[in-house]
Amino acid sequence: MTESHKDSLLMFGQTVARLLQWGCAIVAGLFLLLVPVVLLASRGVLPGLSESDAISASPISAVAIVGMLALILAALSHFFGKLRAIVASASEGDPFTPENAKRLTQMAWLFLGVKLLTVLIVALRRHLAGLIDQGAAGDSVLGFSLYDLDAFLIVVVLFILARIFRHGADMRDDLVGTV
Repeated sequence: MTESHKDSLLMFGQTVARLLQWGCAIVAGLFLLLVPVVLLASRGVLPGLSESDAISASPISAVAIVGMLALILAALSHFFGKLRAIVASASEGDPFTPENAKRLTQMAWLFLGVKLLTVLIVALRRHLAGLIDQGAAGDSVLGFSLYDLDAFLIVVVLFILARIFRHGADMRDDLVGTV
């Protein structure tokens, strides 16, 4: 099953995953470049940004948010790199490999990390809003809603797919061993 397939959906998926991987990596780098800007603005060195309420209220929280956004984008870039490798193996005709099962497991952990960092960013943003305007933080500290459950569902699906791929790879090895 090593024949090459020219499936248009796989080629499209490979292109989209590549664009998303590189886009996330570039934007993550831009966010990292913002860290010194935020630090300089908090010290009053950059006159236009120094008046920002969020930066002056808590510069460490502002830097933490920017840093976590960079980390999220770096994790997503890695996620899309794993997806590209899976799509490449599928287009080569052999997706049920132990490597792909491992990639899917890594993708699930990456996505879970992204979601947890997102929750932290929302909490920090609400903290900053509370420092700026005492009534802005609202009742919910994390701002969690039922719509946020979709990310956790994706994590579960990725872990399940990893097990299916692992089982498929084991079955293929058993079949090759008996033939």
